[in-house]
Amino acid sequence: MIKARNLCVTLGNTKILENINLEVGKGEFVLITGPSGCGKSTLALALSGLIPQSKPAELTGSVEICGLDTQTHSIREIVQHAGLVLQNPSSQLFHLKVEDEIRFGPFNLGLEPDEVTRRTEWALKATGLETLRDKNPSLLSGGQKQCVAIASILAMKPKVLILDEPTASLDVPSTRYVLDTLKVLRSQYGVTIILIEHRLAEVAKLASRMILMDKGKIIMDGTPDSILSDEKIRNRYGFRRMTNETMVTWESLIKKSMLTKEGVKPLLSFENVCAGYNRRSVIRDINLSLYPGDFVAVVGNNGAGKSTLGLTAAGLLKPISGIVLFQDGSKPRPGLDVAMLFQNPVDQLFTDSVSDELAFAPQNYDRFSQELHEEILRETGLEPLRDHRPLMLSVGQEQRTAMGACIGLRPRLLILDEPTLGQDWWHLQKLMDFLKRLNQQGMAILLISHDYKLVHHYAQRVYLMKNGQILLTGHFMKSSKGYSNTNEIMNKGITNETSYS
Repeated sequence: MIKARNLCVTLGNTKILENINLEVGKGEFVLITGPSGCGKSTLALALSGLIPQSKPAELTGSVEICGLDTQTHSIREIVQHAGLVLQNPSSQLFHLKVEDEIRFGPFNLGLEPDEVTRRTEWALKATGLETLRDKNPSLLSGGQKQCVAIASILAMKPKVLILDEPTASLDVPSTRYVLDTLKVLRSQYGVTIILIEHRLAEVAKLASRMILMDKGKIIMDGTPDSILSDEKIRNRYGFRRMTNETMVTWESLIKKSMLTKEGVKPLLSFENVCAGYNRRSVIRDINLSLYPGDFVAVVGNNGAGKSTLGLTAAGLLKPISGIVLFQDGSKPRPGLDVAMLFQNPVDQLFTDSVSDELAFAPQNYDRFSQELHEEILRETGLEPLRDHRPLMLSVGQEQRTAMGACIGLRPRLLILDEPTLGQDWWHLQKLMDFLKRLNQQGMAILLISHDYKLVHHYAQRVYLMKNGQILLTGHFMKSSKGYSNTNEIMNKGITNETSYS
């Protein structure tokens, strides 16, 4: 189905892929993983034909998809055989209704109206989007947008389906929907699946083959079990052995508890806050307080209102009703008092180099410190990329650049909305350990995430949201499901639907 011969991709003066030789047969389920920035997404673009036809990069060697040479056949011809779901779903969504977005592909293939409708209904059901068919994709949560992007490709029923971190922003039900759909596509329809992921716990069980990349090259190619059983590889890349345990819910892991901080004034408080868009509330009756030095996580399914809560806390979204109070009663100063990392890092990157991006805000506030600047570059793993253009980086590197820019002013409250996108566990853990040190120095952190492992390792307190409200407040239980402690649960790998291992 796919053949790559001596594939090299160069972007500017940087070689991203080097001598890739790869064959993928009909019906294979291939999992591709590796550190952030190793070339996985570039490989996906090359295998789908978008490089060199739509993306500005130099390609040497050859790629064939279903017998079509990607350098001589048009994208219009290629997309009838291979579909690509990008890392950033917003970049491939443009309709005003979810249903129209999904209909667009099969309609443009010239199919009969009844067949277009059948495919649309199947894709909606497969991705759990039936109740959102009339919604505007731009108003959905990040995870819901990801489902729409997947559904729009599934509706075209390609022979080869390439997905770049499709579960990055998905909750447990959506992750199960997507993975079950991929399983059916392969078993019943013979679709060849190439899946790029950092989070391997569930995906590795479905894959027939696993490819490990590093520094633009294929390092290993074998079964998931053979690669993950290699202790040296596990230690080097932060992988764990595969498990047969199932995922569990947030409710089963969080023990309800009340927060008491007598005599300490909250840094930020929500009092009966309702907020949303176009006068429609997404979050309702929110009451919570964040204190100096807090490390708090907000969790819940896609569409629960987590990002809306974060935007409201950052002062970027005005409440419809209720009050958001900062410590001294004043309006928070952007960046200095509250900084927020968005789900899509591209929304907050605009300078010509990584170094300039990190220095921009401190220089404009006359608070630039060369020592802190170098520390952030080092701790985010961006020092080797300091002169690179941010928008030419991998998504994971873009995410770390945007986060570094947020940290530059040492805000009193840092809000992180799904910081795991594109991150391997090694880079993410290094960055989060740095944030933990800043937290211990007094910076409050509000973490919005689906990632059990991340929340378990770093959050002192957890807010569980459902349908726009806070359902439960507490902390991780010391025991669950017969395991002696939460650490054991994590080592067993049963709680991490967004696992990096």
